Amino acid sequence: MKFSIGGSLKLAFRPWVEGLENIPAEGPAILASNHLSFSDSFFLPAMLDRKVTFIAKAEYFTSPGVKGRLTAAFFKGVGQLPVDRSGARGAGEAAIKAGIDVIESGGLFGIYPEGTRSPDGRLYRGKPGGLARVALATGAPVIPVAMIDTEKIQPPGKVIPKLMRPGIRIGKPLDFSRYHGMGGDRFILRSVTDEVMYEIMKLSGQEYVDIYATAAKRQIADAEKAEKAARAEAEKAEKAARAEAEKAQKKSQRPAA
Repeated sequence: MKFSIGGSLKLAFRPWVEGLENIPAEGPAILASNHLSFSDSFFLPAMLDRKVTFIAKAEYFTSPGVKGRLTAAFFKGVGQLPVDRSGARGAGEAAIKAGIDVIESGGLFGIYPEGTRSPDGRLYRGKPGGLARVALATGAPVIPVAMIDTEKIQPPGKVIPKLMRPGIRIGKPLDFSRYHGMGGDRFILRSVTDEVMYEIMKLSGQEYVDIYATAAKRQIADAEKAEKAARAEAEKAEKAARAEAEKAQKKSQRPAA
């Protein structure tokens, strides 16, 4: 990935990076990043010398046919780790276990605390499960990362990406060893997550919204649905009004008896 896709990304987009010195040359660490675009998982690993392992749903690795095999090979090549989302607690527990495995093997584990891509470029509330629990279970430092302008390269609906320079800002490692053994305390998990999100906000310069991105997406979808329904109702009313006007006009044009 680094020599093929990574090389092409560097040549075509020339991404800039600040804070590379904050990435340890060896040993485990958690990279906690904002999430603006699908391409975040390519630009960040491409600019680092070390491999970064993110998580991806297991379906990407098990789809049948030639396309399925190519998809699986692609996601393995870019450092994605399959996570089985089935079971009682689904993806959350699977992601935590995957992150702990990566950290215990001495690797870099990449995670998006927001849980999904930002729907509008703003920074949303971090989910307290995966990031904080992996950090407290392993003692690994958390390195805040800010992706800059990656959402502008290929906005929703655009097929051809825009050639522009995205950026990456890497902050100083955060030490949460003071909370060791307190991973079962939901207030501690929230505190750790909020501290990381605050550092990401400072690095990215994004406006912070204190709701989950998934909730924001639902609100946006509901608003679009309501707007569509309102337009349809307005068009229906306009059509009915025209029909009434035409009917009245025809009636007025009838010859008197």
